[in-house]
Amino acid sequence: MIPFLHIGPLTIPTFGLMVATAMLSAYYLLRADLARRGLSQNDPTLAETFIAFPCLAGIVGAKLYHVLETPADLFADPFGELFSQFGFAWFGGMIAGVVAFILIARSRKIPLLDILDAGSAAAALGYGIGRIGCFLSGDGDYGTPTFLPWGMSFPNGLVPTTQRVHPTPIYELIVSCAIAWILWSLGRRQIAAWRASHPEMGQSKAPPSAEILPRGAVFAAYLVLTGLARFLVEFIRINPRGFLGLSNAQQVSALSVIAGMVLWVRLRASATPLS
Repeated sequence: MIPFLHIGPLTIPTFGLMVATAMLSAYYLLRADLARRGLSQNDPTLAETFIAFPCLAGIVGAKLYHVLETPADLFADPFGELFSQFGFAWFGGMIAGVVAFILIARSRKIPLLDILDAGSAAAALGYGIGRIGCFLSGDGDYGTPTFLPWGMSFPNGLVPTTQRVHPTPIYELIVSCAIAWILWSLGRRQIAAWRASHPEMGQSKAPPSAEILPRGAVFAAYLVLTGLARFLVEFIRINPRGFLGLSNAQQVSALSVIAGMVLWVRLRASATPLS
């Protein structure tokens, strides 16, 4: 593993490098989604705003959620826990990122469900690429021991192990890319249905609704798919178990799936789009 890159006097953490790569990849995908929905016509910097602030909020939220899961460790070494280069919780990052998204959308007077739909594929892709940083740094996000031929050891990782374990960050990368593709395709169907039902409005406005997939449906699918993916991968992760034998990540993943399903049902049953 390569926790750090050494270039002359510079030492670059590979985790931070991949987080920056994830932000850049998410930016390009979000910019494309905003453009096809007509949301960025009057604001060419909209994608930058919706990537920079939610990503920063997500990093802070992921760290805070992680350290608050083990308050005894936090009180024992608050500085070390808060500023360590590993230890980021996916759900904390998602909560903070979504809250930042909502606040920016309201300040820009953009329909909330429209921007959540537009950002879903980008969020899935960014998460997957960010997991490469966990893999390269060996920060303890790997899985349980395995005899499968692709099992790996992380002897030089930030949290080293000489056992052959599941490379769960790679699993999550693959699944996240697949989810991003599914969400992008759902968005294409959503936009096409709206344009077909509103030919008089051309392609100049974002869809207020869609006959097949209403506003918010892509975001609902994001909550379900990403929650399900994280719930399943936790079975081969090394995280401690709690309520009903589930890890904290599994518990919040289940809530994400339930929330997404409830939102999906409400959107499909509603005669008018939610906003």
